[in-house]
Amino acid sequence: MNTRTPDYFLREYERSTKGRLKIYVGAAPGVGKTYQMLRDANEMRQSGIDVVIGMIETHGRKETIEQIGDLEIIEPKEIKYKTVILKELNLEKIILRRPKVVIVDELAHTNAPKSKNKKRYEDVLELIENGISVMTAVNIQHLESLKDYVNRMTGVKIRETIPDKMLTIADETKVIDLSPEGLRERLKKGKIYSEDKIHSSLNNFFRLGNLTALRELSLREVANEEDEKLTNYKNEKEVDGLVGAKEKILVCVNLNFNAEYLIRRGYRIARMLKAELFVMYVKNKHDYDNDRETVKKYKEIVDLCKRLEGEFIVKVSKNPASPIIKYAKENSITQIVIGQSARTRFHEIIKGSIVRKIMRRAKYVDVLVVADPQH
Repeated sequence: MNTRTPDYFLREYERSTKGRLKIYVGAAPGVGKTYQMLRDANEMRQSGIDVVIGMIETHGRKETIEQIGDLEIIEPKEIKYKTVILKELNLEKIILRRPKVVIVDELAHTNAPKSKNKKRYEDVLELIENGISVMTAVNIQHLESLKDYVNRMTGVKIRETIPDKMLTIADETKVIDLSPEGLRERLKKGKIYSEDKIHSSLNNFFRLGNLTALRELSLREVANEEDEKLTNYKNEKEVDGLVGAKEKILVCVNLNFNAEYLIRRGYRIARMLKAELFVMYVKNKHDYDNDRETVKKYKEIVDLCKRLEGEFIVKVSKNPASPIIKYAKENSITQIVIGQSARTRFHEIIKGSIVRKIMRRAKYVDVLVVADPQH
C-alpha cells in the first residue's frame, strides 16, 4: 500500500522547481577544484547547456585561467568599502540573466559589508531557490564542524566556514583528489603560490602529515555524506531494513571558550548517529547579562547552534546538574556531551562534581566527558 504523505509529494515538487547544487571538494588549495569545475562547464557548454561564470578565483594560475575559454562572465558587483573597491557576486544580475547553470567559486567566502547576504553560500542558496543550478568549490577545512579539529592538527585558524548542511543538500559532491606528494610538487614548481610564499607554505600548512590527514578527511567526509543520502533516500522511498530508535544528543555548555568546541563535537556525534542535536546552557540568575563579553559569547554560541541546526535551550538554576537531568529524562535524550570540569578538587569535595551527579542520576543515558582541548 502506498502510504506516502502530502509532505513527500510537496518535497518532490520543490526539488523539481529548484536549481541543482554541485560541490567540488578538495583537501587543500591547489588540488585543481576550480580547474576541473571550468573543464566540466566547458563540456556542458559544448553540449548546448547555458553555463555562465558568476564568480571565479584563478589566483593567477595559468592553467586555470586557460580553462575559462569562451564561457560568458557575469560582471561582478563593485562595493566600496572604506578606501577600496571590493568585487562580489552580482546576484541580481545573474537572476535576471537566468542561465541554466552558474559557476560560483570560493563557497566559504565572506561577502563585503553592505552585500545582500553575509556569506557567499547564502547567495548560492538564493540562486538555487530561483531555479538556477550552481557549481561551486570548497576545501574540506571550511566545514563548520571540522574547524577545531583542523586548527589543532595544522595550527591554522580557519576564519571562514560553511554549514555542514551544504554538503547534505548538494545533489552531487565531487572530490578532487591529488596525492600529498603531488600537491607539494605543484607547490614547489610555483603552480599554487608565488615564489616568495613557497618555502613557508611547505613548512607549515603544506607539511606532508597535514596534507595526508586533510586528504583522508575529505574522502571520509564525502563518503559519509553519500551514505547518509542513501539512507534518507531509502526512508523516503520506503525501502525495508531501516530500523532502530532515534538517537538524541544533548550538549551542555557554559559561556567559556570551550563551548563552541563542545557544540561542534556534539554535532559530529549527532551526524554520525543520524541523531537530533540539542544544546543546553544552564544560567545562574546572578550571571552578568549586561556584560559585553558575556553577551557577545552568548550570541556566538546561539549562532553556531543555528548553523549546525541544533535546538538551543536556556535554563536558570544554581545547580546545573538538575535541569540537565530533568530535560534528559523528559525528552528521551540518549547521550549527554559535557566538558571536563574546571573546578578544583577542593571545590568538587565541597560542592560536588556536576559530571558525577549527572552520571549517577541520568540512568540509561550515555555521558561523554570531553577533555579540554587546550590541555
